[in-house]
Amino acid sequence: MRSATITRETAETSITVTLDLDGSGRYDNQTGVGFFDHMLDQLSRHSLIDMTVRAKGDLHIDDHHTVEDTGIAIGQALVKALGDKTGIRRYGACLLPMDDALVRAALDLSARPFLIWNVDLPSAKIGTFDTELVREFFQALSTHGGITLHVDALHGVNSHHITEAAFKAVARALRDAVETDPRKADAIPSTKGAL
Repeated sequence: MRSATITRETAETSITVTLDLDGSGRYDNQTGVGFFDHMLDQLSRHSLIDMTVRAKGDLHIDDHHTVEDTGIAIGQALVKALGDKTGIRRYGACLLPMDDALVRAALDLSARPFLIWNVDLPSAKIGTFDTELVREFFQALSTHGGITLHVDALHGVNSHHITEAAFKAVARALRDAVETDPRKADAIPSTKGAL
């Protein structure tokens, strides 16, 4: 079973994440941040990773800790579910259009976290959601998931569309990377013999 549950408790947040890498994209995400829940739903649906998130955070301050800590917990759950990474494809990429937006995502489940973020969001907010938190989420996911992640917005004028395209592009790339390679299902995809 390539699944995992992570519970993360701090003075600022209480988060439980459950992932099943071999799911069908079922989701049940409740963070108290409506737009963020919508993005997590996209991440699950388009990666085909079943995901349940329960987060309670200090939303009376702002959404920052909840969003960042959820990224941390999802990254940790991903690492746990992947185990030693035997048989995975390891790499994934997607060029995803959404109306005016075109976003490219490429990633490597290398255990070497690195984020390249070339995404300009034209507005400071999407509804009440601070757009600067989009990068914070992906930084936390990359760092704690051990992911080399490149995200580039090639076109876009609408912050909602650009953000949603980014989540969907990363999801599709992640779907490819975590899938079992039928030609090498018994091998770790590295000449080092470990990831």
